Amino acid sequence: MSSLQFNAVLLEISNQLSAEQLEQIKFLCRDMIRKRELETIDTGRKLFNILTERGRLGADNKECLCELLREIQRHDLSDKLNRFESQSGSTDNQPDDEEKAKLDIATEVISENLGKSWRKLGRKLGLTDVKLESIYKRHPTELEEMAVELLKEWRKIRGAEARTEELIKALRACQYNLTADKVEHRLATR
Repeated sequence: MSSLQFNAVLLEISNQLSAEQLEQIKFLCRDMIRKRELETIDTGRKLFNILTERGRLGADNKECLCELLREIQRHDLSDKLNRFESQSGSTDNQPDDEEKAKLDIATEVISENLGKSWRKLGRKLGLTDVKLESIYKRHPTELEEMAVELLKEWRKIRGAEARTEELIKALRACQYNLTADKVEHRLATR
């Protein structure tokens, strides 16, 4: 994982921390960071900089931050940090271009048709309830965006193994046959 990629993940995590969650992490860091320094920290970025300076955080040393995130019940962010390393370690972790195009079409159709039952599909695809809740919190009133985010997360998890056939099978298992039919029709007419 390059330094730039690692810092981008840290920035994303920082942006997703609420003020209360940041305070909780600071409380947990009392043995690592002096009180005076803790008082000056008002963003996740500042905290991550100090942890890096102390040798507690780095691209090859994420365990401390992962544990802190788990302690404040942000398993989704801890997973993001762990998953990013495993994805960036492999350059061949994406489906081929043909399958990517099919998945993009399927994502478009599903997001247009899924509606309020998006969580059921997410569970069928193997996403955790924590991940589903995180998606909901980011897009509480936008059903299409929730569906798009759900499918992005599934694609990240599956990597090169992501297949449209798997999506169609999950849709049918959830009794979303009309949506599955629409995906198949759009793929056949492209």
